[in-house]
Amino acid sequence: MRGYYTADEVRAAEAGLFERVAEGVPMRRAAYGLANVVAGELRERTGGVAGRAVTLLVGSGDNGGDALWAGAMLRRRAVAVTAVLLSPDRAHRRGLAALRRAGGRIHDAATGSAADLLGTPDLIIDGIVGISGRGSLRPRAAELVAATEAPIVAADLPSGVDPDTGAVDGPAVRAAVTVTFGARKPVHALAAPWCGRIELVPIGLHLPDPELAALEPISIGADWPVPGSRDDKYSQGVTGICAGSDVYPGAAVLSTGAAVAATSGMVRYTGTAAAQVLARYPEVIAADSVADTGRVQAWVFGPGAGTGTAARDRLAEILATDLPVLVDADGLTLLAAEPRLIADRRAPTVLTPHAGEFARLTGHELGPDRVAAVRALAGEWGVTVLLKGRATLVAAPDRPTLVNEAGGSWAATAGAGDVLSGVIGALLAAGREPWWSAAAGARVHALAANLAAHANGTVGAPVSASPLLRHLRAAVRTVRELPG
Repeated sequence: MRGYYTADEVRAAEAGLFERVAEGVPMRRAAYGLANVVAGELRERTGGVAGRAVTLLVGSGDNGGDALWAGAMLRRRAVAVTAVLLSPDRAHRRGLAALRRAGGRIHDAATGSAADLLGTPDLIIDGIVGISGRGSLRPRAAELVAATEAPIVAADLPSGVDPDTGAVDGPAVRAAVTVTFGARKPVHALAAPWCGRIELVPIGLHLPDPELAALEPISIGADWPVPGSRDDKYSQGVTGICAGSDVYPGAAVLSTGAAVAATSGMVRYTGTAAAQVLARYPEVIAADSVADTGRVQAWVFGPGAGTGTAARDRLAEILATDLPVLVDADGLTLLAAEPRLIADRRAPTVLTPHAGEFARLTGHELGPDRVAAVRALAGEWGVTVLLKGRATLVAAPDRPTLVNEAGGSWAATAGAGDVLSGVIGALLAAGREPWWSAAAGARVHALAANLAAHANGTVGAPVSASPLLRHLRAAVRTVRELPG
């Protein structure tokens, strides 16, 4: 797993590092890595390094020191470096001295116009605030950032974005590249659009097991259910789908089709959209009721199912089983109105809310700290919770929280959640644990959306749920074929 570490966890690891190495060594390591990434960006963007220009936006403290030392190293590669000091009296003393010795130019941010201070650099280095920073940029820093036309390389994290929550509540840096030192932080997954490409520079930190992590695609591919020589349709997992209605028959088609595409051994359907489902997927077995559905190994309930009495009774009947159950969409609305339906459940349960459904379940808005919020709901209800978003979060009691940064918002389209439910349901039916199933399903779902958006040579086009569903098998095949 790829770990993400809070500011407190990183500071604790840094304290241990400072006891093992000489003073100044960690910053020098970080600055060397930052300078190398900047040099690579210059080479990629402009064709060279020597003779190019870089401007540093320098705050007080160690983050500014990282930028100043990197600037001194870039000067030795014949880069013209200008540092704009936002707090001249509090600038990192040794880093500033190193840049002066190397021939860098120094400006006080309080003097001159933003355009004159910035110049016309090929790149900007954001060294305004680091992991100790909270809140949006202060007015002068915000003015300088707003006037910036060159791509920005952020030192450790984009200034103005919260390191632990990824929240942005005012002016902030939007970086093309973020160079993180020693460890990835939650911001790098939770606020990826602000971070750009992430480059990790090791500096020698000894880190604990992460409490926030991402499943690596290669591990998902290695564990994805694939039929063996002795498998049959039952041993591969039978997924039960209770979804759709006269108003929303498409939700049944999408969720059922996703379970088929995610390689269930068999998919059984119950609901009022059987005709539409069978017209698309004749291999599905349809029944008139939950009781008549037959043997299944996991249930998906909710997409387009309605919120009336009949739907409520079907949900109660499914939750009364000892099988894994995923509840989505209308099912979540029913649970929000009647939480006791799930209160005494001991079998695995997965809830897959978006922000609005989360608010209905909990009685309050999600708030800026999505990680804490999803952990709290999972702990209070004793279930696995998948909170949808570009950075999807999966929390379960006594497990690390998993994050899947989708790399785009292609799946932010009507019906995409129905597809996700079917994928996860198939994994549950195959015997995979809910925590892993939710995160792995989210990863493959995001990949399918990306493939659909870039199909037929397009650079990236809006997608709907149907092409996303059509690319599911290709997404599964992609993670299965990653080199091990």
